[in-house]
Amino acid sequence: MENPILDTEILLERYPGKGGWTYAPIPELWQDKSQPFGWVKVTGYIDDYALPETHLMPMGNHRLFLPVKAAIRKIIKKEAGQAVRVKLYRAEKLQDYSTDFLDCLKDEPAACRNYQALPASEQKAYLDYIHATDKDAIRIERMAESVSRIAEGLYVKKL
Repeated sequence: MENPILDTEILLERYPGKGGWTYAPIPELWQDKSQPFGWVKVTGYIDDYALPETHLMPMGNHRLFLPVKAAIRKIIKKEAGQAVRVKLYRAEKLQDYSTDFLDCLKDEPAACRNYQALPASEQKAYLDYIHATDKDAIRIERMAESVSRIAEGLYVKKL
């Protein structure tokens, strides 16, 4: 299986009030602006429970969350306030654009030099930003924008 886009322990939370959802906040991933509501389609696991294809949903401030239905909570025997292991994969296999991005960097010596000097976490953040869409045109725009920003010495977190 491909590499997970997320593999971490998360504390379940619950929206207050009657009918409030129980959810796992996923701040590490970007919303997909090309999809309705910024959804990101995923599969994976909560503890040992295999998730069917589902959507990470936006909750404001570019944060995403994974709704955890009562049936799933009953099977994994967890409720709000308890930690779960969340391992997620993109539902659609994405073409690997890392090679294309590195080729673009090589065309701009300053960008290539600056990219190689970035911490690994920042390099990954640029690749995650580029891959956070299913649309090729948007991905290409993000590659060009990223090369320009890297050439200027800017970090992805300022996007």
